[in-house]
Amino acid sequence: MQKIFNLTFLLLPFIVLSQQILPEAERARVVDEILEERFTDLLPKLMDDTGIDMWVLISREYNEDPVLKTMLPATWLNARRRTILLFYRDQENNTMDKLAVARYNVGKSIISAWDKDKEPNQWKRLIQLISERDPNTIGLNFSKDHNIADGLDKTDFDEFMANLPKKYHSRVKSAEQLAVRWIETRTAREMTIFNQLVDITHDIIAEAFSEKVITPGVTTTTEVEWWMRQKVTDLGLETWFHPTVDVQRTSEELVSHLYSFSGRPDDEIILQGDLLHCDFGISYLGLNTDCQELAYVLKPKETEAPTFLVNALYDGNRVQDYLTQNMVAGRVGNDILAKALQDAKNAGLRPAIYTHPLGSYGHSAGTTIGMWDAQGGVMKDDGENYPLNPNTVYAIELNTTVNIPEWNRDIRIMLEEAGFFGENGFRYVNGRQTELMLIPRVKDHLGN
Repeated sequence: MQKIFNLTFLLLPFIVLSQQILPEAERARVVDEILEERFTDLLPKLMDDTGIDMWVLISREYNEDPVLKTMLPATWLNARRRTILLFYRDQENNTMDKLAVARYNVGKSIISAWDKDKEPNQWKRLIQLISERDPNTIGLNFSKDHNIADGLDKTDFDEFMANLPKKYHSRVKSAEQLAVRWIETRTAREMTIFNQLVDITHDIIAEAFSEKVITPGVTTTTEVEWWMRQKVTDLGLETWFHPTVDVQRTSEELVSHLYSFSGRPDDEIILQGDLLHCDFGISYLGLNTDCQELAYVLKPKETEAPTFLVNALYDGNRVQDYLTQNMVAGRVGNDILAKALQDAKNAGLRPAIYTHPLGSYGHSAGTTIGMWDAQGGVMKDDGENYPLNPNTVYAIELNTTVNIPEWNRDIRIMLEEAGFFGENGFRYVNGRQTELMLIPRVKDHLGN
């Protein structure tokens, strides 16, 4: 009995974590339910707001438009042959046509509108559907400013325009605003799920940055990275990028920001007194997370992190506050960036901000607030003029450089947490790190 109890105790963190994660069939049900809600409740409003009454998306198998990819039902892992979706919004009569110029229905809402026996030519059938509805605008997914809204390939664009009657050519326009709004906007149900998804992410990081995974003097940063990757696989989840773990310590000089992503030494042994940093995210139920958190490896007789590191983390939290206080609806990313950086500098901090949209993709579409190598603002083709909209999610990603006299060097406090901007302002999706994780966790009953 004692052995069973011990085994259960050891497995408890895994059991608790895995109980939150649905089996594949249940995931498919939830994904499809959310998709139907988005088509029914969200898409008509977005089409009205962006002034597009017909939206045509065209993709071929294994070369999917990234927007169309988010519209496929859970059992469709790719488009089939050439898949054409047509959405027509009649605002006056409050109707919405959701049609597939394909041999099959696409999920429950998008109904097949092509009988190949009656009309063998797929393009001709598409033109028939357009002519019957006579739209004022025809939105296509091409864009210079937003990569995710630029999913229509040249071959399909040329074929479409060659078949489209001349009288409609002047009605064709970029659907970039509609495409970005579709990608960036989250429903209430999605936000409930997002909270759980970020919670799972936090739990995996907390386990990785603990004595269950790390033995100082033995474990390497690379081993922790692969442990995180394996944990995701064991839980039946996916990650959209390979995790990274890096170290700052007394004997090292501050290196460039790029060090965290490229050029780090492999298999660096984690030592007592190290400040650890990770970058980690997962994918689940059509959403993605992106988190960076910190841990301190205790030295003998230490029961808490040094005050200078605690204060450094606090400075990082202050930069977060200056950023999120400046997130105002309608304000464009470059303006948010400039004001937040200036506020932080006025407070004596040395900040860098590179916050990006988060949701259907890890580096998603929407308002970009700086890039790590563009602290003066991003260029137009990176979404310079795109305003902050409500019901959107961001990876609040940034750092502050802090001088540590005790180490005779500067360190960089790098943080990243999911944040939601809604009708009532900003909130973190599942909290944020305000205390350093400790390795090993302090055992109060032993006094260490």
